[in-house]
Amino acid sequence: MKKFKIIILFFFLAFGFQKVEAQVYKFVATGFSVMEKDEKDNWGKWSDYQTTNIMIALDLDKKRIVVYSKEIQFYNIESFEKKVENDDDLIFPFGCIDIDNEPFTISFITRKKQDNRKQLYINQKDVILVYNIVNFPGK
Repeated sequence: MKKFKIIILFFFLAFGFQKVEAQVYKFVATGFSVMEKDEKDNWGKWSDYQTTNIMIALDLDKKRIVVYSKEIQFYNIESFEKKVENDDDLIFPFGCIDIDNEPFTISFITRKKQDNRKQLYINQKDVILVYNIVNFPGK
């Protein structure tokens, strides 16, 4: 019986106090631009670059991406797409569905030939948003 108690105690000490690390990645957007489709379904031009200072969270455990802009943008991740890497870019795409049940892609991109600049692209049916991002200061 004493051995059983020691085994139970060891189990709780070994596994009960382990810190569970959530898979949450935080970024700060330093600027953004928008491109929209016109009435004839043609893509327009990118808007002028706007500086900003907003947080973006990629939560892999909860399968969501949140952009904490003036109007919070909340996106559920439906699928984790295959990473794409070439000489210029490293792309991590996520399949999402919007409020109208339309599929779209959100991609975190590292521009290798641009000093590893990071960007977040939200590619919806009629609008594309791009955010220049940096890792959130901290940890």
